[in-house]
Amino acid sequence: MALKNYLGEQLLGVLASYQLQGLVHHVGVVYPRADNVLRVFIPKGHALAMGSLVTLHLDNRTGVDELDAELRVYRTSYKGRVVATDEGWVTLQPVEYMLIHGLQVVEQHREPGYAFPPDARPECTLPITPLRQLGPVQAREHHNKVGILTTLAANQPHTTVLAFLNTEIDDVFLISVPDTFKLHQLRRDPHCFFIIDERAKFTFEQAIDWNYTILEMQAFQVPPTLPLYEQVRTAFVLKNPWEAGFFLMDGLEMVHLKCQSVVFAGEPRSTQQ
Repeated sequence: MALKNYLGEQLLGVLASYQLQGLVHHVGVVYPRADNVLRVFIPKGHALAMGSLVTLHLDNRTGVDELDAELRVYRTSYKGRVVATDEGWVTLQPVEYMLIHGLQVVEQHREPGYAFPPDARPECTLPITPLRQLGPVQAREHHNKVGILTTLAANQPHTTVLAFLNTEIDDVFLISVPDTFKLHQLRRDPHCFFIIDERAKFTFEQAIDWNYTILEMQAFQVPPTLPLYEQVRTAFVLKNPWEAGFFLMDGLEMVHLKCQSVVFAGEPRSTQQ
């Protein structure tokens, strides 16, 4: 079945690509076609070249105000190739994607002969966070349950949707079960990005420039032995009660993303650096 049957005929997406200046994010309006080719309009323009490999995070949170442990929204990390450009428009041919609803894979595609690039970079243990006390939690994000983590995988960035907790000075905290792809990538390169969707109810009511805050981050581990771990756990569960069960799992890892810079501050949010 076509992606647009699950995601709708128009939605917002976050596109990540490697360019000469490093990893670049674009926020755009996405129009899926019946053949799963995507037409993407990027209002601020782009420098994407023909043949470029990009990763586009898509989900249908529009109209979904409450989430639970099953995360019952359709979402995918769509890996595509640029096959046409026209001013602010770009057309993407699918290379690989896996559409997930809740905990189930409902659709997937892989271009013949495609395999996710091997990554020979060594993995290193994430450094322990220098933070010792949880600062004031960002109250305006209390109802905003999930954000997008972009890690610097080989050849193409990788995106993952995750529950999060953030503070007024843009410390972001995530949790993960052991041995996930995102953790392997962070151990290879702790430099990453986190994108916060600013739409309270995930609609098109606000201008597209207001919709996302993009933060450039550095990843650290928060060991359970630190008092900070319990402070974050308490605040994390208060914001995301459906995540409480994960804290009972053996080997759960908590990650602190420390803000290095604000790539784009979604309005009317006031970001402190």
